Parts: sequence; C-alpha cells; structure tokens
Amino acid sequence: MGISDVIAEFINGLLAEDSTAELQRSELASRFNCVPSQINYVIATRFSPERGYVVESRRGGGGYIRIRRVQSDPKLLIMHTVNAVGDRVDAATAAALLQNCVSAGVLGEAAGKLMLSALTDQALRPVTPEGRDVVRASVLKQMLLSTL
Repeated sequence: MGISDVIAEFINGLLAEDSTAELQRSELASRFNCVPSQINYVIATRFSPERGYVVESRRGGGGYIRIRRVQSDPKLLIMHTVNAVGDRVDAATAAALLQNCVSAGVLGEAAGKLMLSALTDQALRPVTPEGRDVVRASVLKQMLLSTL
C-alpha cells in the first residue's frame, strides 16, 4: 500500500466517525513523514467533488483543510452527476463518478460495474479514439437518467 493510500485511508477513517474532517496539512505531513504537497495530491485526487466531497481550505499558520462528504437526495445526486459529465468524459472520470453513485447508495454495486463495463475503451473500440470520450459522456448520461 502506497503512502497516498495510507493517507486516504486515514482521512476516510475520520470521515467515518463524523461526516466532516478538519485537518492541518503540516500535521498530516508530519504524521505520515511526507511533504505537504503529498497531502494536497491525495485530497485533490481522492476527495474531489466528482467523488462526492466538498473541500474547504484556509492557508496560513492557523489554516486548515475541511473535508465533508456530501449527502444528498438520490435524484439530485444523479442530476448533479449528469451535469458534471458535460460533453465528454474520460474513462477514469466516468469510473469516479459511478463509484460516487455506488458509495452514496444511488446505484447498486452490480449496476455500477455493468455501467462501467459499457464505458471502457474496449467496449467503445468501434468508435475512433478521438470520439470515445464524447460517446462515453452521452452513454453515461443516458444510463444515469434511466435510473430516475
């Protein structure tokens, strides 16, 4: 397990206790013996809005990072996800969006896996590589809207 995984697991543990975690970047960096930019990387990649989190931060001596898991109505989450997709979406972002829906309980695990398999580059092989992200976005939006 890499340091990013360990840091993310620690933050998830805090969020499991309470839906909000307030952290200090320097304290986390010291705790995990890493540079503060590593903390920034973990927060940016693992706790993004696409994954269902709101991150607030204030820099400086008394600065903090506050991470909050967004809990919302299932229909609102689906609509937010559809709007977040836009005109094109890459495979990694589609996977993160679907995982957020599964984690929030809006989609079942099996449905999420099925949707994800339909959005892979292998499934979209007949489409030119340049057009895959556009087709993937359209298919993802239609699948999500069909759950409403």
